[in-house]
Amino acid sequence: MIEQLRREFLAGFHLEAYQELLVELERTCGTLIRFRVAETPVFFPASLLENLAETGRELTERLLASQTYLAAAEQEIPPGYRVAGRSSHPNFMTADFALVRGRSGELEPRLVELQAFPSVFGYQAELAKGYRRAFGLDPNLEIFLSGLTEDGYWNLLRETIVGRHDPSEVVLTEVDPENQKTLPDFRVTAHRLGIAVVDITRLEAVGRRLAYRDASGRQVLIRRIYNRAIADEMMARQIRPGVDLEAEWDVEWAGHPNWYFRVSKFALPWLSGTVSGDVKAHACVPPAAFLDDFLEGAGYLALQQAGVPLPELTQSETVFEHLLLKPLYSFAGKGIVFSPTLAELQSISPKERRQYLVQQRMQFEPTVETPAGRTQAEIRILYAWPEDGAMTAAISLVRLGRGRMMGVDHNRDLEWVGASAAFGVRNAQKLEKSTPFR
Repeated sequence: MIEQLRREFLAGFHLEAYQELLVELERTCGTLIRFRVAETPVFFPASLLENLAETGRELTERLLASQTYLAAAEQEIPPGYRVAGRSSHPNFMTADFALVRGRSGELEPRLVELQAFPSVFGYQAELAKGYRRAFGLDPNLEIFLSGLTEDGYWNLLRETIVGRHDPSEVVLTEVDPENQKTLPDFRVTAHRLGIAVVDITRLEAVGRRLAYRDASGRQVLIRRIYNRAIADEMMARQIRPGVDLEAEWDVEWAGHPNWYFRVSKFALPWLSGTVSGDVKAHACVPPAAFLDDFLEGAGYLALQQAGVPLPELTQSETVFEHLLLKPLYSFAGKGIVFSPTLAELQSISPKERRQYLVQQRMQFEPTVETPAGRTQAEIRILYAWPEDGAMTAAISLVRLGRGRMMGVDHNRDLEWVGASAAFGVRNAQKLEKSTPFR
């Protein structure tokens, strides 16, 4: 971490500036922010963020190069959600990383998960800009990745989301978007790109075309959909889209929904080398196994051989202290169990066990000094991948936490935690003197 900037920020911090940040964010986004925003950004060497971005790209390429993996992942798409049409690659990727102490004592990245689904591109850019304005941060601190400027960032998103179409024919779809915590991101994205935000349950069929009704009730045809509706949320809430997603529609997807299942936590056993195949394992991926394989013995042996300390599979009260139990297709950390017992693992029905994995627990290293004590950071790299372009790391976001769970929903009653932004530092010694904190 850049200790110089950490000390300067804490020395100059004023609560009034933080409160100004929150007011400005809600004004810019045009809605309330219904999750906790951290009091502080974080300052990382630009090289660290670039290395994480490159690692996420490498992991994605390993998966997409394996027809064996892709065929297995394709079988995970549930009936009713096998959306017609396909794209050669995901338009969006996220890669979440923890920072841990390696055997040598140095900080090392560990993959938390990969997901071929868009994240809060619009909101995150505004949050970083908001920190810069509120706290008078140096203009040379970098917000964007891959050498992007703010204009270049939005051009990349426009190319990926809108493509060659008129923005009036492009929509962002979500389940009940006005009541989602990510509404600030929807509002920013819609404003910057000129697209509409539409509840996926209100899509209409017009022959082989899809349409929606605008505020005046006029039917508007859709050529491209920026999909933000999470399939497992729809399944959990028993929500059906307004049309049959499996039918052949004359529409393009910016982020084809099937990629949500193709690249997900399902990939972790493959990338950690506990599933045999042609996906090359990566040292940054903690050992993981599908729950059915683990209880049947092969996955248990694979984790043990990977160095995970495991008690025997004998007594129901046995605690697997070094493991996490994770559902494959949950969001915001839902359903994760720390140190599960054998009884908890066996309580999942045999038919459902393939939808869970066990993974070695990671010890996040507290790296961010705050008035409330050292705090852990989980770093997400957000990628955009236009149809005819390259997979491009665009921006990062950070979650700060002091508990076992890092999601913003799990640290609501604490201070100096929550959603944050990372600034990349090229040369701390050459930064201009920050303007006085207010």
